[in-house]
Amino acid sequence: MESQVHKPHRQSKKSKEKKKQHSGGTNPKAFAVSNPGKLARQAARSHDIKEKRLHVPLVDRLPDEPPPRLVTIVGPPGVGKTTLLKSLIRRYAKENISDPVGPITVVTSKKQRLTFIECPNELEAMVDLAKVADIVLLMIDGNYGFEMETMEFLNILAATGMPGNVFGILTHLDLFRKPQALKDAKKRLKHRLWSELYQGAHLFYLSGIWNGRYPDREIHNLSRFLSVMKNPRPLVWRNSHPYTVIDNYRDITHPTKIEEDAKCDRSIELSGYLRGTNFAAQGQRVHIAGLGDFTISRMEVLPDPCPTPAMEQALAKITGKSGRRRLDEKDKKLWAPMADRSGMKITGDHIVITREKGFTFDKDAEGVERGEGEQLIVDLQAERRLLGHTDKGVKLFANGEQLAEVPDDEADRGRKTPRKARILERDGSDDEAELPDDEGFVSGEEPAGSDVEAEFDEAKLGKLFRNREDKVQGEDIAFADSDSDLGSLSGEEDLDGEDVDEDGEEDDEFDSDEEDAAVRWKDNMVERAKMLHGKRRPYRATDLVRFMYDTTLTPKEALRKWRGEEDEEAEEDIEQDDDTFFRRTGKEDAEDLGEDRSIPRYDYEELAAKWSSEDAITALRKRFATSNLLDDEDGGGDGGDEEEGGFGDEDEDDEGDGAFEDLETGETHGPGQDKESGDEKPELSLEAEREKNARRKEELKLRFEEEDREGFMNDKAIARREGGLQEFGEDEWYDAQKAMLQKQLDINKAEFEELDESQRTAVEGYRAGKYAKMVIEGVPAEFVEKFQARLPIVVGGLSATEDRFGFVQVRIKRHRWHKKILKTGDPLIFSLGWRRFQSLPIYSISDSRTRNRMLKYTPEHMHCFATFYGPLIAPNTGFTCFQSFSAANPGFRIAATGTVLSVDESTEIVKKLKLTGTPYKIFKNTAFIKDMFNSALEIAKFEGAAIRTVSGIRGQIKRALAKPEGHFRATFEDKILLSDIVFLRAWYPIKPHRFYNPATNLVGWQSMRLTGEVRRAENVPTPLPRNSQYRPVERAARHFNPLRVPRALAAELPFRSQIVQTRPQRKETYMQKRAVVVRGEERKARDLLQKLTTIRKEQVAKRRAKKEEKRAEYRKKVAELEERLENKKKRETKEYWEREGRKRKPGDVGGGGGKRRK
Repeated sequence: MESQVHKPHRQSKKSKEKKKQHSGGTNPKAFAVSNPGKLARQAARSHDIKEKRLHVPLVDRLPDEPPPRLVTIVGPPGVGKTTLLKSLIRRYAKENISDPVGPITVVTSKKQRLTFIECPNELEAMVDLAKVADIVLLMIDGNYGFEMETMEFLNILAATGMPGNVFGILTHLDLFRKPQALKDAKKRLKHRLWSELYQGAHLFYLSGIWNGRYPDREIHNLSRFLSVMKNPRPLVWRNSHPYTVIDNYRDITHPTKIEEDAKCDRSIELSGYLRGTNFAAQGQRVHIAGLGDFTISRMEVLPDPCPTPAMEQALAKITGKSGRRRLDEKDKKLWAPMADRSGMKITGDHIVITREKGFTFDKDAEGVERGEGEQLIVDLQAERRLLGHTDKGVKLFANGEQLAEVPDDEADRGRKTPRKARILERDGSDDEAELPDDEGFVSGEEPAGSDVEAEFDEAKLGKLFRNREDKVQGEDIAFADSDSDLGSLSGEEDLDGEDVDEDGEEDDEFDSDEEDAAVRWKDNMVERAKMLHGKRRPYRATDLVRFMYDTTLTPKEALRKWRGEEDEEAEEDIEQDDDTFFRRTGKEDAEDLGEDRSIPRYDYEELAAKWSSEDAITALRKRFATSNLLDDEDGGGDGGDEEEGGFGDEDEDDEGDGAFEDLETGETHGPGQDKESGDEKPELSLEAEREKNARRKEELKLRFEEEDREGFMNDKAIARREGGLQEFGEDEWYDAQKAMLQKQLDINKAEFEELDESQRTAVEGYRAGKYAKMVIEGVPAEFVEKFQARLPIVVGGLSATEDRFGFVQVRIKRHRWHKKILKTGDPLIFSLGWRRFQSLPIYSISDSRTRNRMLKYTPEHMHCFATFYGPLIAPNTGFTCFQSFSAANPGFRIAATGTVLSVDESTEIVKKLKLTGTPYKIFKNTAFIKDMFNSALEIAKFEGAAIRTVSGIRGQIKRALAKPEGHFRATFEDKILLSDIVFLRAWYPIKPHRFYNPATNLVGWQSMRLTGEVRRAENVPTPLPRNSQYRPVERAARHFNPLRVPRALAAELPFRSQIVQTRPQRKETYMQKRAVVVRGEERKARDLLQKLTTIRKEQVAKRRAKKEEKRAEYRKKVAELEERLENKKKRETKEYWEREGRKRKPGDVGGGGGKRRK
């Protein structure tokens, strides 16, 4: 035991974090100034870090109770998306879902929820989810690498708005046999993901699968990371539009309409968490992606189906019930209405309950765990009984008693004889004047000593059975549950004060008194309801707002209603004469209250005496910003005169009357001389003069600020001064702007909280974070028939501008991975805003900033302009383009990306137009041109236009010739030739086609096809116009005259440029006449040399042929060897993949997924 060695304790973090002692060396921070270059680099880097975190301040519209964050799981088929979704749901909710379809919301922490949705392998769903996703889990097959769907989704995110949280997840890592290969693959994929996103992007690893799920530790790490993330910077589009992702759908169309017409337009009910900005209370226009534009007919906020513990705790605090303090297993909730949860699945307007072992249950078994769907089946498999009927009896109400049997005295009630027709008298004056002495009821009479008589209360009777004295006393009025409850007592008419026929004889005259009473009790129901429920609590702020803006009420009536006062004496008689109807009585004048008058009453004589005093006027003048601010520091009387005369009097005396002062003598000349001599003012000192000028400047400044709305006196400046933010340092402006936005949000929130819920909804709309249902009418029937829960339904709100259509000009660039260039006029699918639609764009480029010249094709590796017809979207909105959504396209499907520039229809696109002609008569600098125009009218339109020849000679169109038609006269800067071609360069304006085809994939959609696709489908040959074919060009050889230089000009040329020409010789020269004759030894030497050369060439040819034969044999051997190696490699590869499997089959891991598209 003594030799046992124990494991040493771990050192605490505090000991590791202890500050090291100073070693005595130089402090680099203190002596950084000794190295100026290093100091400059450090300062530049610190400033770069500060600037990178600064953005344009945006209003944070996230409510106090935010909606769940939307987590989108994206990846190619067979990569493990469904398995990851099941594992995350199991981690958060401790529940297994066999078929996770649609949005699934779970509670992850005390104040946070997450909504998981799996993105199907369809481009439309990828485009829609990229616009609303808050967190993206990008799944990558680590054994295969990046696939086309992953890169497409990343590029869609980059164009529409990249969310702040995009994480990569590597799967199928257990297929690596060597650890080094796994390490290299992780490193390679990590750096490839960083190049697409940003340096340092998070990448998680999922090694294998256990029991149909990923390992719990790896899922735990991922879930902890998702739970503690902060809210990223909001995107501009989502921060300015309301939207929701639908998690529940129901068809509420009346069955009668469907029976009459199966294809009738449907009314559907969509439910989901509201996100973004607020939905309008009425008439909100929305776009349902893949369905079209609609108007919400009605909207209602529902209780939150998946509240957080913080929300439940707040609700418990309001209701007085104690809530939990921590998130334990009982508080974890799951909301997945479209998914198969415990054997129950809600699809549309019905519920599907599935069970693998059938539906044979033992309902009496105890301790058996059943799912929600199984429990419903057990309840439905009971024997046939009436609604609410159990073994113990019938229970109609939740809080009522169970009735085991019906009493004998109440078993048979009702009429014994049929009713008789009777005409009702609706005159209210004699309704109750003459009641019959004997009311013979035939409903069956009870004995006098029954229990019903003991429970009888006269106050519960109807108006027919009341005496006039009881009515005058104003007792409470009882209402009946049905038409005949108060009209008849069903055999309980043996009452005090009523004469009943003892013999039981029934009078036929009053057989229908019960029916008469059933109608009479309905009289004056409105007045009685007002008497009982018309009184409101007085002095309510909400009622005051409604009364103030009611134009039908006078201020006096509005104030009385708000106070709750009811003046019955002021009611006017309806039958009064017309001459007294419009007469104002003295009583109304006496009842006018001071606070009801728009102009209060004053004693005008007292007011006139008050404001006739100069002191009162002077005191009032100081309260205005345009007043003179000179204080009465020099005395009461002088100060008053100075304030009265002030600044304006001095200007009039000095400038208007021409007064001036002689600087040499000091005398003052002008109209003000006598006045100054009579009443001389003491001269002001230099300090007093400066102070006086300062006050005058302050007065002028205040006058200027009063007129300047953006100066120091506006609301924004006052708010800044109140918050102490009017002056900023070098790095304080950004924080100050954020503080101003937050302060305005707090003010708005405080104002809205004072309103009740109905008024706040009417003013502010339906706030984000609420769970609401919206009813959409006029939906095509194909949406209900083709509804698929796996496809996401995104409902986005539209602003007033986005509901209009026009020409949109954008800056566009063909994607570098798209194989084909784009052609003008070809249909292109745009994903712009919430919409996906097809249009016909026209591409153009700015030509010297003077015109937009049309392009037939998009340029390579550069931006261009495009103009198309579509919805008007705000500038700087990103978009993506596709030629087709079909998965049959093997290439990269994103055709182009860009941003919106403007929505102005005045942009003109021009196309180059060249008109050619040939001259047929040439004068010195004038020529007659033909074959360019057809009439003199066309020529008149182009008079003065610039023309030129192919050789570059410029000219101008002058006039049309009388004959022949279409010929004109033109002048040039030089003489042209008959062989020249003259052309006119013009510009022709082009307008885009007004074509808009929304991509309604949820109801079935066929996009416009290209011309080549239509010809290929219809087997139509491509037309070949004669003018579009290439023809051989036959040009006759031109013979030009030799250059002839005049002798005078040639004599003046410099020496180097002189033309040297040999004179023609009449006789042959020596060199022309001589002949070379080979004789003797020279001939023998030439003959031998020729023979040796021939022999050598023949030997070289034989040697070359022999080597070529050997090379052919060698190439044949090498080809056979390579073929054997290739066959061996293919055989080994095939055997390896047959043994190991290129990928797991989806059935082995319990997940979805299909065949990968390469």
